[in-house]
Amino acid sequence: MAALALVLSFIENRFVLIPACPGVKLGLSNVAVMLALFFVSKKTAYGIALLKALFSFATRGVMAGVLSLSGGVASVTLIILIILIDKNASYSVLGISGALCHNLMQFTLIYFAYGGVSFLPYLPLLIISGIVFGILNSALLKAIFPHFKKIIKNELL
Repeated sequence: MAALALVLSFIENRFVLIPACPGVKLGLSNVAVMLALFFVSKKTAYGIALLKALFSFATRGVMAGVLSLSGGVASVTLIILIILIDKNASYSVLGISGALCHNLMQFTLIYFAYGGVSFLPYLPLLIISGIVFGILNSALLKAIFPHFKKIIKNELL
């Protein structure tokens, strides 16, 4: 799952979806983190988020690493809290919440690190992209989930 997250992260960093806002990403690598959370453990999900951050640090620099770590840890934590509150939370709720949390944590860090006000116009775009990509990633998770259940079930036999 870690390798999958790193490969997806590498691929999605090669594409700029919105030229005016190069930080907007699909977040496909976060699907691997969520699969680890569901099928392995919370610790593993956090570990993959940390590995993604180290990868970002190594390939794109300190700020990219810090942003990846903060967004990844915050979104995993929020997803865990939602599951603790509502074990039947939908994939959409988890995907959208995780994506929004990731984007808003990163926005908050950038806002304070670089002096703020000039970044405010990006906030609506980050919210919209978090919702849209959260829905897309939750649909992907929903499609993949049964296949992973079969794999895990066969591994346990």
